Amino acid sequence: EAEIKSPMIGTFYRSPSPEAASYADVGTEVNPDTVVCIIEAMKVMNEVKAEVAGTVTEICADNGKPVQFGQVMFRLK
Repeated sequence: EAEIKSPMIGTFYRSPSPEAASYADVGTEVNPDTVVCIIEAMKVMNEVKAEVAGTVTEICADNGKPVQFGQVMFRLK
């Protein structure tokens, strides 16, 4: 099992815009280059890549809510 943790403090977004599909859902296969979410910090949208390969088993962060540095956002198997 692996975890994708927040690389910064900011606001967690699962999709690039409110109308768009989520980057990753439970069951999504990801590889190290897969963008899994965006974290907005100081008005800058930062794409976060998985950096690991696996299948998303849990989404631990709430869309549109703050995340802390090091907070687990996704769990993979």
